[in-house]
Amino acid sequence: MALIVVIDDDEAIRTLIAAALRFEGYEVLEAEDGAEGLAMIRDNRPDLVVSDVNMPVMDGFAMCQALRTEPAIQATPVILLTSLQERAHVRAGMTSGADDCLTKPIDFDDLLAATATQLNKQLMRQSVQDSAVGSAIDEALRAQEKKLSQLYEKRLLAELADKWPTAQSLVTDQKFSSASVLFVDVVNFPMLSEKLSSTELSEVVRQFYKNAGDTLYLFGAFDMQFVGEGLLAVFVDSTDTDTVNHGLRAVRAALGLIDSAQRVQVFLQTHFAGRALPRFEVCVALNSGAVTLTRLEDPLWGKPQTLPVGDAVSTTLLLQKQATQADWKIAASASMLRAVAGALKTGRRKRFSLPGRSSAMDAAEVLGISS
Repeated sequence: MALIVVIDDDEAIRTLIAAALRFEGYEVLEAEDGAEGLAMIRDNRPDLVVSDVNMPVMDGFAMCQALRTEPAIQATPVILLTSLQERAHVRAGMTSGADDCLTKPIDFDDLLAATATQLNKQLMRQSVQDSAVGSAIDEALRAQEKKLSQLYEKRLLAELADKWPTAQSLVTDQKFSSASVLFVDVVNFPMLSEKLSSTELSEVVRQFYKNAGDTLYLFGAFDMQFVGEGLLAVFVDSTDTDTVNHGLRAVRAALGLIDSAQRVQVFLQTHFAGRALPRFEVCVALNSGAVTLTRLEDPLWGKPQTLPVGDAVSTTLLLQKQATQADWKIAASASMLRAVAGALKTGRRKRFSLPGRSSAMDAAEVLGISS
């Protein structure tokens, strides 16, 4: 339950605001002026402050400025309420450190909407801070933190000048005797399609695949492309990623994709509250083996494209479907487990029968990186 401090010297208005927030399920503390409110914020560390501007002892601007100077409470979101509707006063409120400004007389629908927005922003920030990827990276890269930090910084800084490999840069097929293949797909996509409009669904998909693309690029994917609603990526050893083998980078990318899906779930809860939507979840399959990036010519535009082919690719797609049915978030084939040499925390194990394949595939559920 979120805790909100309401500050207003007008008892009647303060009582109405507090009552409206309590009706929505929030816990509320009340203060008569900015000084009393600031002390209450220090003592109780609320999730949000709603404060009037014109008050005796300490006004809302001064309270907000003082709050922003104290490290323990400076991140607390503040909504200022003022009867001064001139733009200069709104600008002064934002300059003082307010996150939002509403004018009096108060429209309680606007107040509740602003409250929910600020609290959801806090939730998303906390979710990012506590993300599984952050924990996995901290644990997995401790021994080689300096090298990897330099590697990722180098890749990100080079992005403006050097785009990652594209089909146009390929003269012939590229063959890799050892590569890691990752395939991720949205588990509940048909159910989401049924409950969301095409515009809404487009925004949700864009939220996930933007984060997914950034994650795959960060961990050094060599080639990436869409397959239906899913995303296929190939990791190989190359000159700028020789400090970490492609298998381990693919695993870390998979953990990052699970975290990206969790952030999209927060987005759904924030923007489509009350819609009874299914959870946004993805399933990732990891496999290892030989891969060829086949160069194809576009007959219409004449632009070359690449197509990852090989048994490692096709079996990864099949494994992902079977892992989804088994309710696993990440599945790694036996060949992938051998490639990372016991560096993973695993859960359930299963021998999957893959449609159209003569032999089954041994796989394990990936839970994280071994410390």
